[in-house]
Amino acid sequence: MAEVEVAAGICGFKTRILARADGSYTVTLHIESDCAHIRQMAEQLSELSALEELMRPICQTTVYQLAGSCRTHVACPVPSAILKAMEVAAGMALPADVQMSIHRDGEEL
Repeated sequence: MAEVEVAAGICGFKTRILARADGSYTVTLHIESDCAHIRQMAEQLSELSALEELMRPICQTTVYQLAGSCRTHVACPVPSAILKAMEVAAGMALPADVQMSIHRDGEEL
């Protein structure tokens, strides 16, 4: 099983993703979020094939297509986190934290 927690940024929304894979790379997802758009996605993302999903171009993944149809913010990091959780749960990647540091010119973090 893989667990990913996302603090999405200035929106203040938090999301928790649990992903569990079986022997055939089918991944079951449980997603909890403060964001209504992510909750709408979660209703449609209960199970996916990691082999199929992770071999597609990013714009053709079920995750990113649903993100678009559910009107998720274009820069939202949650769709990427869902794919990372799936990848780790299926044993197709090792778990490692991801970090973004965002600031404007001349401003300290």
